Amino acid sequence: MNIPNRITLSRICLIPIFIILLSYPFDWGVWNIGENAIPISHLVAVIIFAIASATDWLDGYYARKYNLVTNLGKFLDPMADKLLVSAAFILLISLEMAPAWVVILIISREFAVTGLRLVAAGEGIVLAAGQLGKLKTVLQILAIIAMLLHNVPFVALGLPIDLILLYAALIITVVSGVEYFIKNWHVMGDSK
Repeated sequence: MNIPNRITLSRICLIPIFIILLSYPFDWGVWNIGENAIPISHLVAVIIFAIASATDWLDGYYARKYNLVTNLGKFLDPMADKLLVSAAFILLISLEMAPAWVVILIISREFAVTGLRLVAAGEGIVLAAGQLGKLKTVLQILAIIAMLLHNVPFVALGLPIDLILLYAALIITVVSGVEYFIKNWHVMGDSK
C-alpha cells in the first residue's frame, strides 16, 4: 500500500476517535474565553477533525505529485471524506448545534453524487470534482470547525459566523450538486 493510501486510511481511523470525543460526555472541563465556554472534548475533537481534514489535501497532493494515484485511493479518498463530514454533521445534530434539515440536504447531495459516480464508473467513465465541489468541501469543513468551537471568537462580536458558514455550505452544496448532475447527466442515458 502506497503512502497516499496510508494517509487516507489514517483519516478513516481518526473518525471513530472523533465520534467518541463528541458522543461520550467526557468531564475534562471547559475552556473559558471571556463569557464563553467550550468543552475541552470539543476542542480535542476539533483538532482531530482538522488533522483528518488536512490529510484529505495531503494524500491527494502526494498522490498527484509522485504519480501514485491508484484505484484503491480513488475509492478510499472520497469515502473517507464523506464518512468524516457526515459523522461530524450528524453529531452536530445530536449536540443540537445544526438543524437536521440542513444536514439531511447536505448528506442527500453526497449520496446522489456518489450514485452518479457509481453509474459512470460502471460505464468506465471517471467524473472529476468541479471547482464548486471543492469549495463545498472547504465550506463544510470550516462550518463544522466553527460550530464545534461554539462560534468562538466571533460570538464576542455578535457575528454568527458558524451559521453563516453552515448556510453558505448548504447553498454551495446544493448548487454544486445540481451543476454536477447537469454537467454529467449524459452518464444516465440509455447505453443501448
